[in-house]
Amino acid sequence: MRPNYRPHAELPPRPLHLLRSFRPLCRPRMLTVLAVAVSASLAGLPHARAAATPVLQFNDPGFEQAGPNLTCSSWWTVSSGAGCASNNPHYGTHAAFLNQGDGYSVSQSVQSPVAGLFDFSAWIAASPGGNGGTFSIRSGNGPVQTITLPANLTTSTYIKYTLPRIAIAANDTVTITFASSSGRGWVNIDDVEVVQSAPNDPQVSSSNPTVVAMFNWAKVKANSWVRQGGTSGVVNMDENNHSGTGTGVYTPSYWAGYPFRSYYYSRDFAHQFLGAHMLGLDLQNKTMLAAFAASATQSRGYFPLWAINFDGSTGTTDYKSDTNFVRELPAPFDLSQRMNDGYRWTGDADYANSPVMTGFIANTVNAFVNAHTGLIPDGKANGRQITLAQESSDNIFQGVASYNESAGDDPVEAADAVSTQYQAYLAMSALSAARRDPFAARTYAQKAADLFTYYNNTWSVDPSDPSKVIRSYNLASTGSSAWGAEMSWFAPMKGIMAAGARRDSYMSWLNATALTQTPSNLEAVTYLPDAFFTVHDGATAWTWMQYVYNRINDVHSGGFVNGDYPETSFTLVSQVIQGLLGVQPDAARREIDTVSRLPQDIGWLKVTSIPVGDGTIALRQDGQTRSTLTNTSSARSGPYFWHAGFPGSYRCLTVRGQRREGRIALPEGSQGPSFTYADILVPPGETVVVEAPSTCRASAAASGTKASAQ
Repeated sequence: MRPNYRPHAELPPRPLHLLRSFRPLCRPRMLTVLAVAVSASLAGLPHARAAATPVLQFNDPGFEQAGPNLTCSSWWTVSSGAGCASNNPHYGTHAAFLNQGDGYSVSQSVQSPVAGLFDFSAWIAASPGGNGGTFSIRSGNGPVQTITLPANLTTSTYIKYTLPRIAIAANDTVTITFASSSGRGWVNIDDVEVVQSAPNDPQVSSSNPTVVAMFNWAKVKANSWVRQGGTSGVVNMDENNHSGTGTGVYTPSYWAGYPFRSYYYSRDFAHQFLGAHMLGLDLQNKTMLAAFAASATQSRGYFPLWAINFDGSTGTTDYKSDTNFVRELPAPFDLSQRMNDGYRWTGDADYANSPVMTGFIANTVNAFVNAHTGLIPDGKANGRQITLAQESSDNIFQGVASYNESAGDDPVEAADAVSTQYQAYLAMSALSAARRDPFAARTYAQKAADLFTYYNNTWSVDPSDPSKVIRSYNLASTGSSAWGAEMSWFAPMKGIMAAGARRDSYMSWLNATALTQTPSNLEAVTYLPDAFFTVHDGATAWTWMQYVYNRINDVHSGGFVNGDYPETSFTLVSQVIQGLLGVQPDAARREIDTVSRLPQDIGWLKVTSIPVGDGTIALRQDGQTRSTLTNTSSARSGPYFWHAGFPGSYRCLTVRGQRREGRIALPEGSQGPSFTYADILVPPGETVVVEAPSTCRASAAASGTKASAQ
């Protein structure tokens, strides 16, 4: 049963990335706690439907215009030993094929109406074993760029292959060719795609070749899921309807969910958001987030839609009516957190000020919570009542309490929902401060603090065994501490679990249990690195990143390889930059916090072109004792204020070769780890090196003390 409340007055320590984000603001305003009507017009944001514009596309990219007798459409040039068939399509009803042998090909040439950098992709299935078979692009008189199908293929499953960042001039003739090989059996080709290359192209280098290969694979694969605004494509496609229900004009967006469904999903999108930002996909992020925000109407209980088509329309696979659609309790809170992440990384005022964004987050932390409670009682923290969002159904179309759709004990309150609600309060506080509403900022900071206290002192505590951590409660208010997948790893990942021996013990249990009860769907495992990075355990996080990367070519239960689940690639991109390098920005204030989380087997790691606000940085971490930051922004972007941090306590740091007194802080309170900081102004074009010399290491007795700030 739920334990009785034990009062505790201590407020939670602030997460590392929020340590310096609140400042007194002028013009106080009254906080209006009302259900704000969110306008579907998305005023001030990218339009819900994009007008058609000239784009580079191949004709009949899915071979759907194929005729009888294995005849491909006239758009395609087909040699002997090649053709079109209906026996093994990827999507739709037809695909092209190449028989075994040399010299067979399928090709098409088009004239590009636009110039730019483009990524060319195709879904290819081939007989396992053997070697050979190629996918090539040539533009104008430029060189032919080619992928040779790997010799170690162990599956005949369709895999998405991409040739990235090919420069195309306006009016260039672009030729795509698929060629056979006598060293391999049959080859099938389907669903040719062209997208603009990612606006940002961060480069990675390291002493560890695995992290370089991982990042380079992930950034190319992630951008292959982008949908070009203005292109026409299928809508409402799913595993039972490969042709969908028609076509629509796509908005700037990207795939977030099963690759056989023409949607982006709220949960997947929330987890892919930061990786997309690292590739410069901020227009896509804002367009998609605004579409979810606009969909969270009162008639839907302030839940956003679970799935949205690439043209901005409702995804019918997961929606039947306003009272019969897929909805999971953490989703609106997760999206609220991403609004704050968008603001922190880009400084874009729309995240804080636009009516569709502010209306959604205000409704989520007020009307949504109030509309989904009352099933079981909650207690108080710091003398104030706690209200947690609740759901009682075990049917995702009627609403469930957790992202764990198969939880057997029918949770009403679940740790993944509680911890995302905590992050939504923090987001509301930070965005309120950004729009100069100090009353709202303080109100929601207090709500977050109360929830932090309640979670750690009451909600998560099993009175019969304080060493256990409760992950859910059912309708009888009975708690469970059993393995619960998302319910087990979201609490540490979202920062609601207090630092100390209890969290340390829990993370050891989490790691051991995840290894023996690892989710079969690899996209779920992509959360585990984030959980360990949040508690400053880069070594375990890196182990789980490698676990994911080592399985990208295994076949998923959905019938595709794991690497073709979009979440896999997007999260690895963000985990290298935000996780291993430890970058946390406040773009509006041009501030960057860094703390290395490199494990011992990554001696050094550098990533260039990390986007922060209207500029970029390059950051190199050498172990956990040397950081090098270059402000690679243009001169008009101005300097960054770098808050360079190092794990541990140091009496001094070396900045630009000169010793300074270190500033030691315990951002998670007396039970958490200590860090030492130096504050440096880094103008555009300048490189600054900060080191934590071993000779400056503070004694154990000095840990946790604060020296004067520099």
